Amino acid sequence: MERFAASAGQRARGSSRWGIVGAPSSAAAHWAGIEKAPAALRAAGLVDALSDGYAAVIDFGDQQVAHWAARRTVNGANNVDAVRGVLDETRQRIVEVLRENLRPFVIGGECTLAVAMVSAFAECGRDVGVVYIDGGQDLMTPDDNRDEPILDGMGVAHMLNLPGTEDAISGIGPRRPLLRDSDIVFLGYADEEEDIHDVVHSERIPAPVVSANPEAAASRALAALSATSIVIHIDVDVLDFLQVSAADIPTYGRGLSIKDLTATLRILFGDPRCAGALLVEYNPDHDPLGLAAAQLVEMMRVTANG
Repeated sequence: MERFAASAGQRARGSSRWGIVGAPSSAAAHWAGIEKAPAALRAAGLVDALSDGYAAVIDFGDQQVAHWAARRTVNGANNVDAVRGVLDETRQRIVEVLRENLRPFVIGGECTLAVAMVSAFAECGRDVGVVYIDGGQDLMTPDDNRDEPILDGMGVAHMLNLPGTEDAISGIGPRRPLLRDSDIVFLGYADEEEDIHDVVHSERIPAPVVSANPEAAASRALAALSATSIVIHIDVDVLDFLQVSAADIPTYGRGLSIKDLTATLRILFGDPRCAGALLVEYNPDHDPLGLAAAQLVEMMRVTANG
């Protein structure tokens, strides 16, 4: 475990203290690739950016690499046992971070890592809400999408324990469901077709609304959550792939600009309830020159120390 400690004077200028957890996994994904993200983002300077000279950062290191594999369960999701193993290990790491009174920052890896984050907060008795910044809403279940039984796009469905989810994933943590629908805000999504279960109590702020006024969208998201702790989930597929070629599953033309996402995150990270974050779905194979990695690192540098 590495510790990047700022001086007392520097800490007085910023209250952020992050505990970094790397989760190099593509176990829940559509294919291999995103397991390389933590190493690539570290190499691009993400850990230093999260400190930026003001905050004490404690690096808990990376977990063991977990790869995608074609192991579909009978009438269920793909690679369930491997996904459960990744989530259990990540949850334990996040609990360690929380018990050191740090804010966990998870470098993924896949979207399902949000399940590990929320379950860790629940295990520590923390009241938590989620701002889910993502190109989709991840509300499908294996029953809904038998032709594409990929858990990566189903994390929220499992946190809400929707009908047709995998017991091994929905059952992670001390309670079930992990979240009520009023505990999550969907922000920046471009896919309007995922909610077939009438998840009616979640605030929804689609990409065009965010682009029109990022600061107002962020403030609206925060106002919708009553929890005392808020986690920010950032899937880079919320970005327009033609501007930032980062995502594992590209969003063409309908995604946010990095300028608008940065403006949104400034408000979210600046809220005193911000208690954790995830940065997921970056695929280095789509970014051979590291240009998108540099953009993501700079975005976190100017936002995560609010």
